[in-house]
Amino acid sequence: MTRHARTRARRAAVQALYQWQITRQPPAEVADQFREEGRLERLDERLFLSLLDGVPRNLDGLDASLEPLLDRPLAQVDPVERAILRLCAHELAHAHDVPWRVIVSQGVELAHTFGAEQSHRFVNGVLDRLARATRPEETRCG
Repeated sequence: MTRHARTRARRAAVQALYQWQITRQPPAEVADQFREEGRLERLDERLFLSLLDGVPRNLDGLDASLEPLLDRPLAQVDPVERAILRLCAHELAHAHDVPWRVIVSQGVELAHTFGAEQSHRFVNGVLDRLARATRPEETRCG
């Protein structure tokens, strides 16, 4: 898969996770809906499904890793930003084949695309601290 297909998968996953957070539909139903609407074309479907399944499955641990890095309770974070942070926290914890800088960069890009005007700064700060906490050896090297 190309880099662009993975980027599109993350974009779709943020939208799907946002929908899951708001509606509480089972992730498999959200994925089926995206598939039926043709929203999974030209993206890395395996990555999309992995993120849509992995975030809810690991939610307690992801939220516990994010909470200490926030200036407010996670429940008070904008739902779009929350979806982005959870997605990236999942990748930092479970996608060791993806460099931490790529994950943080993708999170910032997603915040630029979907978030409020300054949300990219908030997302960048949280993800940078999370990367340093979860991947100390990798982040120490640059």
